[in-house]
Amino acid sequence: MKKIILGLSALCMIAFTSCKEDATQKIDEKNVAEAAERDANSSKFPVITFDKTEHDFGEIEAKTAVETVFSYTNTGDAPLVITDIKSSCGCTVPQDWSKEPLAPGDSGSFTVKFNGSGKNKVSKTVTVTANTEKGKETVKITAFVKPDPDAVTPAKATIPQVK
Repeated sequence: MKKIILGLSALCMIAFTSCKEDATQKIDEKNVAEAAERDANSSKFPVITFDKTEHDFGEIEAKTAVETVFSYTNTGDAPLVITDIKSSCGCTVPQDWSKEPLAPGDSGSFTVKFNGSGKNKVSKTVTVTANTEKGKETVKITAFVKPDPDAVTPAKATIPQVK
């Protein structure tokens, strides 16, 4: 048993000492330069800057469709790509945005349509998914929805009086 352990120890010692080649000699300077450039570029993000982050439609009649346009500019150092725009509910529909990359300094826009549903003060959030550092940006619309004058109001229940 001692001979087996001694033999394995000698074999391991030979294996570990035979790999004396220095790892720094294997590094290619070209690869180091490419990696440094890639790392520097990976820290550059597009920045989406909106002309407004909230739009108030004011008072609107119930079920009256309204729309607004949100304009934005890429103020970052890399091309901006908007992959999706979604609203917090189906009554608000974002549309007409470009899916093409937007170069730094260029501008774009999208339309948000609201169908006038709800009552009183209504607030909806629109989420823009893009390749920015945060990944998601938000804008908001608000309105005060007046009751529909043609809507039928349920009759008040009367409680019979006991004699």
